[in-house]
Amino acid sequence: MKEKISRRNFLQVLGLGLGAAVLTACTPGAADSPVNSPAASVPDPDTTPEPFLTVEEFPRLDGSTACIPLMAQLKADVTGMDLLEAQTGITVSTTAYAWENFGLWSRSDSDDYGAQLLIVYEAPEYVKEELAEADAKLEQKAIGRDALVFIVNESNPVQSLTQQQLRDIYAGRITNWKEVGGADAPIVAFQRGVDSGSQTLFKKLLIDKGDGQLMTAPTELAPADMGGLVDRIAEYNNSANAIGFSVYYYIDQMYSKPGLRLLAVDGVTPGNDTIASESYPLCNEFYAVIHGNAAPDSPQRKVYDWLSTDEGRRCIETAGYVACGGAATPPDTTAAS
Repeated sequence: MKEKISRRNFLQVLGLGLGAAVLTACTPGAADSPVNSPAASVPDPDTTPEPFLTVEEFPRLDGSTACIPLMAQLKADVTGMDLLEAQTGITVSTTAYAWENFGLWSRSDSDDYGAQLLIVYEAPEYVKEELAEADAKLEQKAIGRDALVFIVNESNPVQSLTQQQLRDIYAGRITNWKEVGGADAPIVAFQRGVDSGSQTLFKKLLIDKGDGQLMTAPTELAPADMGGLVDRIAEYNNSANAIGFSVYYYIDQMYSKPGLRLLAVDGVTPGNDTIASESYPLCNEFYAVIHGNAAPDSPQRKVYDWLSTDEGRRCIETAGYVACGGAATPPDTTAAS
Protein backbone atom coordinates (compact mmCIF):
# COMPACT_ATOMS: atom_id res chain seq x y z
CA MET A 1 0.00 0.00 0.00
CA LYS A 2 1.45 3.39 -0.94
CA GLU A 3 1.95 6.09 1.63
CA LYS A 4 -0.50 9.01 1.54
CA ILE A 5 -0.85 12.35 3.32
CA SER A 6 -0.39 12.02 7.07
CA ARG A 7 -3.57 11.84 9.05
CA ARG A 8 -2.54 14.72 11.25
CA ASN A 9 -2.00 17.02 8.28
CA PHE A 10 -5.12 15.73 6.56
CA LEU A 11 -7.36 16.36 9.56
CA GLN A 12 -5.82 19.75 10.19
CA VAL A 13 -6.40 20.74 6.57
CA LEU A 14 -10.00 19.60 6.87
CA GLY A 15 -10.53 21.65 10.00
CA LEU A 16 -11.40 18.82 12.37
CA GLY A 17 -9.24 20.18 15.16
CA LEU A 18 -8.87 16.87 16.93
CA GLY A 19 -5.67 17.75 18.75
CA ALA A 20 -4.39 14.21 18.24
CA ALA A 21 -0.81 13.02 18.35
CA VAL A 22 1.10 13.04 15.08
CA LEU A 23 -0.24 10.26 12.84
CA THR A 24 1.59 9.70 9.62
CA ALA A 25 -0.35 7.53 7.22
CA CYS A 26 -1.43 5.23 10.03
CA THR A 27 0.97 5.27 12.92
CA PRO A 28 1.56 7.60 15.90
CA GLY A 29 4.91 9.21 16.38
CA ALA A 30 6.25 8.94 12.83
CA ALA A 31 7.28 11.89 10.71
CA ASP A 32 4.63 13.61 8.65
CA SER A 33 4.55 12.80 4.95
CA PRO A 34 4.23 15.59 2.39
CA VAL A 35 0.82 16.62 1.13
CA ASN A 36 -0.03 14.71 -2.03
CA SER A 37 -3.68 15.14 -2.83
CA PRO A 38 -6.01 16.22 -5.64
CA ALA A 39 -6.21 19.60 -3.89
CA ALA A 40 -2.82 20.52 -5.32
CA SER A 41 -3.77 19.71 -8.91
CA VAL A 42 -4.72 22.33 -11.49
CA PRO A 43 -8.35 21.92 -12.60
CA ASP A 44 -9.03 21.06 -16.22
CA PRO A 45 -11.16 23.90 -17.64
CA ASP A 46 -12.89 21.44 -19.97
CA THR A 47 -14.25 19.37 -17.07
CA THR A 48 -14.56 21.95 -14.28
CA PRO A 49 -18.26 22.22 -13.39
CA GLU A 50 -20.12 25.50 -13.47
CA PRO A 51 -20.71 26.75 -9.90
CA PHE A 52 -24.37 27.37 -9.06
CA LEU A 53 -24.23 28.41 -5.38
CA THR A 54 -22.24 31.02 -3.51
CA VAL A 55 -20.08 29.93 -0.61
CA GLU A 56 -22.61 31.50 1.77
CA GLU A 57 -25.48 29.54 0.18
CA PHE A 58 -23.75 26.17 0.27
CA PRO A 59 -25.63 23.81 2.66
CA ARG A 60 -24.07 22.76 5.94
CA LEU A 61 -22.80 19.17 5.72
CA ASP A 62 -22.39 16.25 8.08
CA GLY A 63 -21.74 12.56 7.58
CA SER A 64 -19.10 9.85 7.67
CA THR A 65 -15.36 10.30 8.10
CA ALA A 66 -14.58 8.35 4.92
CA CYS A 67 -16.70 10.82 2.92
CA ILE A 68 -14.71 13.92 3.94
CA PRO A 69 -12.69 14.12 0.68
CA LEU A 70 -15.95 13.93 -1.31
CA MET A 71 -17.56 16.67 0.79
CA ALA A 72 -14.62 18.97 0.11
CA GLN A 73 -14.72 18.26 -3.63
CA LEU A 74 -18.48 18.83 -3.64
CA LYS A 75 -18.15 22.22 -1.97
CA ALA A 76 -15.38 23.25 -4.35
CA ASP A 77 -17.29 22.19 -7.47
CA VAL A 78 -20.64 23.68 -6.45
CA THR A 79 -19.28 27.06 -5.28
CA GLY A 80 -16.10 27.48 -7.34
CA MET A 81 -14.06 27.63 -4.13
CA ASP A 82 -10.45 26.45 -4.15
CA LEU A 83 -10.34 22.82 -3.01
CA LEU A 84 -7.78 23.44 -0.27
CA GLU A 85 -9.94 26.23 1.08
CA ALA A 86 -13.04 24.05 0.85
CA GLN A 87 -11.34 21.35 2.93
CA THR A 88 -10.87 23.72 5.86
CA GLY A 89 -14.61 23.99 6.41
CA ILE A 90 -15.48 20.28 6.56
CA THR A 91 -16.31 18.71 9.92
CA VAL A 92 -18.29 15.54 10.64
CA SER A 93 -19.86 13.95 13.69
CA THR A 94 -19.33 10.43 12.19
CA THR A 95 -21.85 7.96 10.85
CA ALA A 96 -24.19 7.04 13.70
CA TYR A 97 -24.22 10.48 15.29
CA ALA A 98 -24.74 12.22 11.95
CA TRP A 99 -27.84 10.11 11.31
CA GLU A 100 -29.18 10.61 14.83
CA ASN A 101 -28.57 14.35 14.88
CA PHE A 102 -29.96 14.86 11.40
CA GLY A 103 -32.98 12.60 11.74
CA LEU A 104 -33.98 13.14 15.37
CA TRP A 105 -32.94 16.68 16.25
CA SER A 106 -32.39 18.69 13.11
CA ARG A 107 -34.90 20.43 10.88
CA SER A 108 -34.08 21.99 7.54
CA ASP A 109 -35.03 25.45 8.89
CA SER A 110 -33.24 25.08 12.23
CA ASP A 111 -29.80 26.28 13.32
CA ASP A 112 -29.71 24.18 16.51
CA TYR A 113 -27.73 21.36 14.88
CA GLY A 114 -27.13 23.02 11.58
CA ALA A 115 -26.58 20.25 9.02
CA GLN A 116 -28.78 20.43 5.94
CA LEU A 117 -27.27 17.59 3.88
CA LEU A 118 -25.60 14.30 4.81
CA ILE A 119 -22.98 12.45 2.79
CA VAL A 120 -22.95 9.27 4.78
CA TYR A 121 -22.54 5.51 5.06
CA GLU A 122 -25.12 3.06 6.30
CA ALA A 123 -26.61 3.67 9.73
CA PRO A 124 -26.33 1.02 12.47
CA GLU A 125 -29.49 -0.98 13.06
CA TYR A 126 -30.24 0.70 16.37
CA VAL A 127 -30.17 4.11 14.67
CA LYS A 128 -32.47 2.90 11.91
CA GLU A 129 -34.90 1.76 14.61
CA GLU A 130 -34.68 5.15 16.34
CA LEU A 131 -35.40 6.94 13.08
CA ALA A 132 -38.35 4.67 12.33
CA GLU A 133 -39.81 5.14 15.82
CA ALA A 134 -39.48 8.91 15.47
CA ASP A 135 -41.04 8.79 11.99
CA ALA A 136 -38.13 10.82 10.68
CA LYS A 137 -38.99 12.36 7.33
CA LEU A 138 -35.78 11.93 5.38
CA GLU A 139 -35.12 11.57 1.67
CA GLN A 140 -32.03 9.68 0.58
CA LYS A 141 -30.40 8.11 -2.45
CA ALA A 142 -27.31 6.10 -3.23
CA ILE A 143 -24.63 8.26 -4.85
CA GLY A 144 -21.54 6.07 -4.62
CA ARG A 145 -20.22 2.62 -3.84
CA ASP A 146 -17.55 1.58 -1.35
CA ALA A 147 -16.39 -1.76 0.01
CA LEU A 148 -15.55 -3.50 3.27
CA VAL A 149 -11.87 -4.46 3.14
CA PHE A 150 -9.62 -6.54 5.37
CA ILE A 151 -6.16 -5.40 6.41
CA VAL A 152 -3.14 -7.46 7.43
CA ASN A 153 0.58 -6.90 7.93
CA GLU A 154 2.48 -7.19 4.66
CA SER A 155 4.65 -9.88 6.31
CA ASN A 156 1.63 -12.15 6.54
CA PRO A 157 1.94 -14.73 3.73
CA VAL A 158 -1.85 -15.12 3.38
CA GLN A 159 -2.97 -13.26 0.25
CA SER A 160 -6.66 -14.12 0.08
CA LEU A 161 -9.43 -15.44 2.30
CA THR A 162 -12.89 -16.65 1.43
CA GLN A 163 -15.94 -15.05 2.99
CA GLN A 164 -16.54 -18.24 4.96
CA GLN A 165 -12.97 -18.24 6.30
CA LEU A 166 -13.46 -14.65 7.46
CA ARG A 167 -16.73 -15.61 9.19
CA ASP A 168 -14.99 -18.53 10.88
CA ILE A 169 -12.15 -16.28 12.07
CA TYR A 170 -14.55 -13.75 13.57
CA ALA A 171 -16.70 -16.47 15.13
CA GLY A 172 -13.63 -18.02 16.79
CA ARG A 173 -13.77 -21.24 14.79
CA ILE A 174 -10.46 -20.53 13.01
CA THR A 175 -7.87 -19.31 15.50
CA ASN A 176 -4.48 -19.94 13.88
CA TRP A 177 -3.13 -18.58 10.59
CA LYS A 178 -1.83 -22.04 9.61
CA GLU A 179 -5.48 -23.13 9.20
CA VAL A 180 -5.77 -20.75 6.23
CA GLY A 181 -2.35 -21.30 4.70
CA GLY A 182 -0.32 -18.94 6.85
CA ALA A 183 2.26 -19.22 9.61
CA ASP A 184 1.74 -21.15 12.84
CA ALA A 185 0.60 -18.11 14.82
CA PRO A 186 -2.60 -17.12 16.63
CA ILE A 187 -5.00 -14.85 14.75
CA VAL A 188 -5.67 -11.52 16.50
CA ALA A 189 -8.95 -10.25 15.02
CA PHE A 190 -9.79 -6.57 15.52
CA GLN A 191 -13.32 -5.14 15.30
CA ARG A 192 -14.95 -1.72 15.78
CA GLY A 193 -17.62 -0.45 18.15
CA VAL A 194 -21.33 -1.04 17.59
CA ASP A 195 -21.87 2.59 16.51
CA SER A 196 -19.18 2.42 13.83
CA GLY A 197 -20.12 2.59 10.17
CA SER A 198 -17.50 -0.01 9.26
CA GLN A 199 -18.79 -2.38 11.97
CA THR A 200 -22.28 -1.94 10.53
CA LEU A 201 -21.04 -2.94 7.07
CA PHE A 202 -19.00 -5.81 8.51
CA LYS A 203 -22.09 -7.32 10.12
CA LYS A 204 -24.39 -6.65 7.17
CA LEU A 205 -22.09 -7.75 4.33
CA LEU A 206 -20.30 -10.65 6.00
CA ILE A 207 -21.53 -11.89 9.38
CA ASP A 208 -25.29 -11.71 8.84
CA LYS A 209 -24.97 -13.55 5.52
CA GLY A 210 -23.65 -16.56 7.43
CA ASP A 211 -24.87 -17.93 10.75
CA GLY A 212 -24.59 -14.55 12.49
CA GLN A 213 -22.05 -15.74 15.06
CA LEU A 214 -19.53 -13.11 16.13
CA MET A 215 -16.99 -13.08 18.91
CA THR A 216 -17.19 -10.24 21.42
CA ALA A 217 -13.97 -8.32 20.98
CA PRO A 218 -12.18 -7.20 24.16
CA THR A 219 -11.74 -3.45 24.51
CA GLU A 220 -8.14 -3.52 23.34
CA LEU A 221 -9.26 -5.18 20.08
CA ALA A 222 -12.09 -2.72 19.36
CA PRO A 223 -10.56 0.75 18.82
CA ALA A 224 -12.91 3.72 18.90
CA ASP A 225 -11.92 5.10 15.49
CA MET A 226 -10.85 3.73 12.13
CA GLY A 227 -7.40 5.24 12.35
CA GLY A 228 -6.87 3.56 15.70
CA LEU A 229 -7.73 0.19 14.22
CA VAL A 230 -5.23 0.61 11.39
CA ASP A 231 -2.55 1.73 13.84
CA ARG A 232 -3.14 -1.22 16.13
CA ILE A 233 -2.94 -3.76 13.30
CA ALA A 234 0.34 -2.25 12.16
CA GLU A 235 1.84 -2.22 15.64
CA TYR A 236 0.41 -5.31 17.34
CA ASN A 237 3.37 -6.98 19.10
CA ASN A 238 5.52 -6.05 16.09
CA SER A 239 4.14 -9.18 14.45
CA ALA A 240 2.02 -10.17 11.48
CA ASN A 241 -0.72 -11.82 13.55
CA ALA A 242 -3.41 -9.16 13.37
CA ILE A 243 -6.34 -8.70 10.99
CA GLY A 244 -8.94 -5.95 10.90
CA PHE A 245 -11.30 -4.18 8.54
CA SER A 246 -12.23 -0.75 7.26
CA VAL A 247 -13.90 0.80 4.23
CA TYR A 248 -11.81 0.97 1.08
CA TYR A 249 -11.84 4.72 0.55
CA TYR A 250 -10.72 5.48 4.08
CA ILE A 251 -7.67 3.27 3.55
CA ASP A 252 -7.08 4.36 -0.05
CA GLN A 253 -7.74 8.11 0.28
CA MET A 254 -7.09 9.06 3.90
CA TYR A 255 -5.18 6.64 6.09
CA SER A 256 -2.92 4.15 4.35
CA LYS A 257 0.47 3.06 5.63
CA PRO A 258 3.52 1.18 4.37
CA GLY A 259 3.73 -2.20 6.05
CA LEU A 260 0.05 -3.05 5.65
CA ARG A 261 -1.85 -4.48 2.70
CA LEU A 262 -5.38 -5.44 1.76
CA LEU A 263 -6.48 -9.04 1.47
CA ALA A 264 -8.27 -10.35 -1.57
CA VAL A 265 -11.67 -11.87 -0.72
CA ASP A 266 -12.78 -14.92 -2.70
CA GLY A 267 -9.71 -14.25 -4.88
CA VAL A 268 -10.70 -10.68 -5.84
CA THR A 269 -8.58 -7.70 -4.72
CA PRO A 270 -10.50 -4.53 -3.78
CA GLY A 271 -9.97 -1.51 -6.02
CA ASN A 272 -11.96 1.08 -7.95
CA ASP A 273 -12.46 -1.28 -10.89
CA THR A 274 -13.61 -4.28 -8.85
CA ILE A 275 -15.83 -2.07 -6.68
CA ALA A 276 -17.40 -0.46 -9.75
CA SER A 277 -18.09 -3.86 -11.32
CA GLU A 278 -19.03 -5.37 -7.92
CA SER A 279 -16.78 -8.32 -8.71
CA TYR A 280 -15.29 -7.68 -5.29
CA PRO A 281 -17.91 -9.39 -3.10
CA LEU A 282 -18.25 -6.98 -0.14
CA CYS A 283 -19.55 -3.77 -1.73
CA ASN A 284 -22.13 -1.34 -0.36
CA GLU A 285 -23.49 2.07 -1.33
CA PHE A 286 -23.15 5.36 0.51
CA TYR A 287 -25.79 8.09 0.42
CA ALA A 288 -26.86 11.69 0.17
CA VAL A 289 -29.66 12.57 2.61
CA ILE A 290 -31.88 15.64 3.02
CA HIS A 291 -35.01 16.39 5.00
CA GLY A 292 -38.13 15.45 3.11
CA ASN A 293 -39.54 18.95 3.49
CA ALA A 294 -36.55 20.64 1.85
CA ALA A 295 -37.96 23.16 -0.63
CA PRO A 296 -37.33 22.59 -4.35
CA ASP A 297 -35.32 25.82 -4.57
CA SER A 298 -33.38 25.28 -1.32
CA PRO A 299 -29.58 24.96 -1.60
CA GLN A 300 -29.60 21.48 -0.08
CA ARG A 301 -32.21 20.25 -2.56
CA LYS A 302 -30.27 21.74 -5.48
CA VAL A 303 -27.04 20.01 -4.39
CA TYR A 304 -28.89 16.75 -3.67
CA ASP A 305 -30.39 16.76 -7.18
CA TRP A 306 -27.08 17.82 -8.79
CA LEU A 307 -25.30 14.77 -7.37
CA SER A 308 -27.31 12.57 -9.77
CA THR A 309 -26.32 14.57 -12.85
CA ASP A 310 -23.34 13.84 -15.07
CA GLU A 311 -21.46 16.69 -13.39
CA GLY A 312 -22.36 15.36 -9.96
CA ARG A 313 -21.14 11.88 -10.79
CA ARG A 314 -17.96 13.38 -12.22
CA CYS A 315 -17.47 15.23 -8.91
CA ILE A 316 -17.70 11.93 -7.02
CA GLU A 317 -15.19 10.31 -9.37
CA THR A 318 -12.84 13.30 -9.22
CA ALA A 319 -12.74 12.87 -5.45
CA GLY A 320 -11.58 9.28 -6.07
CA TYR A 321 -14.79 7.34 -5.43
CA VAL A 322 -17.01 5.09 -7.56
CA ALA A 323 -20.22 6.92 -8.48
CA CYS A 324 -23.62 5.32 -8.90
CA GLY A 325 -26.78 6.98 -10.13
CA GLY A 326 -29.27 5.81 -7.52
CA ALA A 327 -32.79 7.20 -7.38
CA ALA A 328 -34.29 8.55 -4.18
CA THR A 329 -35.79 5.94 -1.87
CA PRO A 330 -37.76 6.02 1.39
CA PRO A 331 -35.55 6.15 4.50
CA ASP A 332 -36.94 2.95 5.98
CA THR A 333 -35.96 0.84 2.96
CA THR A 334 -32.43 2.03 2.21
CA ALA A 335 -29.47 1.86 4.57
CA ALA A 336 -26.73 4.43 4.78
CA SER A 337 -23.69 4.99 7.04
